[in-house]
Amino acid sequence: RLARFNLTKIDENENWKQNYFQGIPSPIGAILILMPLILELSNFSNFLSLRPITPYLVIAISLLLISKLPTFSFKKISISSKFTIFILFITGMVFVSLLFFTFETLFIFGLFYILTIPISYIIYKRTKNKFVDLSEDEHEDIL
Repeated sequence: RLARFNLTKIDENENWKQNYFQGIPSPIGAILILMPLILELSNFSNFLSLRPITPYLVIAISLLLISKLPTFSFKKISISSKFTIFILFITGMVFVSLLFFTFETLFIFGLFYILTIPISYIIYKRTKNKFVDLSEDEHEDIL
């Protein structure tokens, strides 16, 4: 995983790839691998059990770690100054929830990240097609 991250270069004409990782990053992969344990330590274990699917979950996350599936990197997020107070409020709420409901918050974050994987793939494909179409149009106009 780390070798691919260090060796992957982004071409000058592929700046849109800077907003995506190939596969899931190692730290979130560690959290996702630990999700069954986090669930057992949380209060959600009364309602949900991942024991039957834990081996399959570990294999799926391992494959996601080494895959080339595009996932959001959140490197170049620009936030309007109008939303600063809301971002600060949400950040404060996250820290308070991590302090008092640590395992529940980590489990919810893991689920949220799993849900963003298909969304990032769809947006990646749309962005990639848009840039490919623009470059082909410009190339046809020159010829």
